[in-house]
Amino acid sequence: MLTLKQLDEIREKTLTAANLDNNRKGTRIVVGMATCGLAAGAQPVYDLFQEAIDKKGLGGVTIAQSGCIGTCSLEPIVDVYVPGKEKITYIQVNPEKAQRIIDEHLAKNQVVSEFTKDLDFTGQERIALRNCGIINPEDINEYIALDGYKAIAKVLNEMTPAELINEIKKSGLRGRGGAGFPTGMKWQFASTSTGQKYVCCNADEGDPGAYMDRSVLEGDPHSVLEAMAIAGYAIGANQGYIYVRAEYPVAIKRLDIAIAQAREAGLLGKNILGTDFEFDIELRLGAGAFVCGEETALMTSIEGKRGEPRPRPPFPAIKGLFAKPTILNNVETWANIPPIILKGADWFAGIGTERSKGTKVFALVGKINNIGLIEVPMGTTMRTVIEKIGGGIANGKKFKAAQTGGPSGGCIPAEKIDTPIEYETLIELGSMMGSGGMIVMDEDNCIVDVARFFLEFTVDESCGKCPPCRIGTKRMLQLLEKICNNEGEESDIEVLENLAKTIKAGALCALGQTAPNPVLSTLRYFRHEYDAHIKEKKCPAGVCKAFMKYVIDKDKCTKCHICAKSCPTNAIIGNPKETHYIDPELCIKCGLCITKCPKKAIEKTNN
Repeated sequence: MLTLKQLDEIREKTLTAANLDNNRKGTRIVVGMATCGLAAGAQPVYDLFQEAIDKKGLGGVTIAQSGCIGTCSLEPIVDVYVPGKEKITYIQVNPEKAQRIIDEHLAKNQVVSEFTKDLDFTGQERIALRNCGIINPEDINEYIALDGYKAIAKVLNEMTPAELINEIKKSGLRGRGGAGFPTGMKWQFASTSTGQKYVCCNADEGDPGAYMDRSVLEGDPHSVLEAMAIAGYAIGANQGYIYVRAEYPVAIKRLDIAIAQAREAGLLGKNILGTDFEFDIELRLGAGAFVCGEETALMTSIEGKRGEPRPRPPFPAIKGLFAKPTILNNVETWANIPPIILKGADWFAGIGTERSKGTKVFALVGKINNIGLIEVPMGTTMRTVIEKIGGGIANGKKFKAAQTGGPSGGCIPAEKIDTPIEYETLIELGSMMGSGGMIVMDEDNCIVDVARFFLEFTVDESCGKCPPCRIGTKRMLQLLEKICNNEGEESDIEVLENLAKTIKAGALCALGQTAPNPVLSTLRYFRHEYDAHIKEKKCPAGVCKAFMKYVIDKDKCTKCHICAKSCPTNAIIGNPKETHYIDPELCIKCGLCITKCPKKAIEKTNN
C-alpha cells in the first residue's frame, strides 16, 4: 500500500527514469498506440523500434506507447526525446520510415527532417487531454510522475466532503456528456442521502463521429479512476462502475490494467493511502445500444436488465443504480476533476465564459483538413475551430454547416460561424453541446440527406419503450425518405414540424426528446433545400439519387462499349461502334459507368 511519502518518491524517480522531465538521462521513443494509431499501422512500427533496442545495442534508449495526442490524421506518430534537445515528432511513420529513424536519428544522431512536423496546438488548452499522447497509459508510475493521485491524497488529508463538493461547485464544472448539468450540484444531492451509494462513469460513447471519451480512456485511464474515487469520498460511496462500450477493446484493456495497478498500489480498495477510506471500481461492458448513454438506461443495463430509461423523478442522485443514490458523469467530466482539486476552483472558473467554465473536447471530423481531437476554452468561436485549428474545409470547398451534439444536436449554418461555443448559445441555435462530436459539412452535403441520416440512426437505436419515440421518429424518417426519393409534397413539411414538437414534448428520455433536433434545425436554416427537393424536384447538392440522371455525351463517346459491359443492370443500350444511351428505367445510379468510361463521357446531372 502506497503512502504519501512513497507517492512523492515514485513521482521524482519516474520523472527522470521515464524521461518525462527536462532532466532525462536517456533517449525516449514514444509511439502513438491509441485506436487511431493502431488502425494506421503503429504496431509494426513499435515492434521495429523495440527490436532495434533489444538487438542493436542502442544504449540508454527506452520505448513507450502513448494514447492519442489529437492529430489523428497524422498517425502513426513517433516522438523522440533526446537529453538536452527539443522533442522531435515524426508523422505517418511506417516500417520503412522507422528503419531510417533508427539508422540515422538513433544510431547517428541525425534527424530525418523530411518525416518531421511541429504539431501546432495554438488556440487549445489541454486539461482533460493533459496526459494523452505523453504518458504510457499502461504504467501507473508515469501517471503518478505527472501529479497523478496527488489530488486524492490532498482530498483525503486536507478536505472534508462538504469542502470538496463546494470546490467543485465553485469551479463551475458542468457535465460534459450532453445536458451540461452542474457537477457539484449533482454531487451535493447525492451526499445528503444515506445508506449505500454508487459512483458511475458513462463511457458508452455512441454518437457517430465521436471518440473523445475513448481517447481519454486509451491515453489516461488513471485520471478517471482517481476522479471517481474523489467523488466517492465526496458523497460517501465505496463502489464505482465504469460502463464502457464493448466495441472499445483498447480502452477496456487499459482500464483493466489501470484498475489492477491501482488496487495493487492501494489506490483502490480498502484503506486508501493509509486512511479509512474505501473505494473500488468494476467495469461493465455495454453491447452498443445508443440508448444506454441515457443515465437511467445505463444503470438499468448495469443491473443486468434490458437497457431502457426510467421515468424521472426520482432522479439518480436520490434513487439510481440498484435503487440507491448514484452520481453519474461521463469520461471527460471525470478527467477534469483532479486538475480542479490541484489547481483550485478559481483557476478552472477563470477559463471559458461566465455561463460555461473550462474547456471542451471535440472530435473534429467530416470535410475538414485537420481531422482529430481538439480541446478549446469554452467561448471559442466556431470560426476559430474550423478555420484555424481545423485548417479549413478540405479540397478548397465552402463551409456549409456543422453538426454538433450528434444525433441529439443540430446543424449550425455558415452564417453562424462566429458564434461562441458554449452550452446556452448552441441551444439557442437549435443544437446542443452533446458529448463533443463536431461533423463539418461543405457545399457537397445535402442537408435533407443529413437530417435523414441522423434520424435513421435514432430510429434504429430507439429502445421502443415509449410511443412518441418508437412510432413518431419512424414516421418522421418515412417523410424524410419520401422527400429524398423525389416523392415529397408541400404538406410533408408541416407534418414533420408537428411530429417533431410532439415527440420532443412526449418522449420518455433524452434520446426521443432530442431526436427531432436535426430535422428542426435544418428546417430552420435550410428550408430552401427542402423546398428545392419538393417544389423544384432537384437536390441542390447532387446527393439524393432519385433526382439524378446519368447521360452519355455523344460527342465524347467513342462507342468502345466498356461502360455497357460494366453496367450491372444492362441499362446502357448500344452495341460496339454504335451510339450508346442510358435507359433511366433500368439505371440504378450506381456510378460504375462513370468510373469505367476512359473518356469521361458519362455525366451525372440534376433533374
